[in-house]
Amino acid sequence: MRRLLPVFLLLSLAITGLVVAWPKLQVVAALWRLSRMPAPSTLPVPVEGVRARDIADTWGGPRSGGRRHQGTDIFAPRGTPVRSATAGVIARQGDFGIGGRHVWVIGPGGERHYYAHLDDWAPGLRPWRVVRPGDLLGFVGTTGNARGTPPHLHYGIYAGDGAINPYPRLHDAKSAH
Repeated sequence: MRRLLPVFLLLSLAITGLVVAWPKLQVVAALWRLSRMPAPSTLPVPVEGVRARDIADTWGGPRSGGRRHQGTDIFAPRGTPVRSATAGVIARQGDFGIGGRHVWVIGPGGERHYYAHLDDWAPGLRPWRVVRPGDLLGFVGTTGNARGTPPHLHYGIYAGDGAINPYPRLHDAKSAH
């Protein structure tokens, strides 16, 4: 019996370590799979109920401080659900800067998808959570430098060589929700 005690303790420690590490291992595995996938050529509109034909291409428009708009603004009533356009991992969730309340999702091909000006985040949303296309991220709002403008989602895509215009990729989402 005394000989089995060290084996039992080691086995208990190994199982405990695996249970603690398992969520992190799932995130690492998801990031690996995503990095091996090609970036999508089409994406569903990430704002529930908005059709692609109702969106204007706002890419490159002048902004304060001599900046150019690096994304697509998708207008909808405040509180409209915003859903992930891709599979991915939530890399950051914050409430600061010109984007106000925002979420970054690392998607296929390592592209980073930026959802900004959110009124609020989805309940339970947190960094390093694995998401599927259509998962709820938050709700349309006017945070950051969008205060005083009509409610909208600023949707941006970034790759290794900079910002990419999301507008040409957007198509109508299948209404699964």
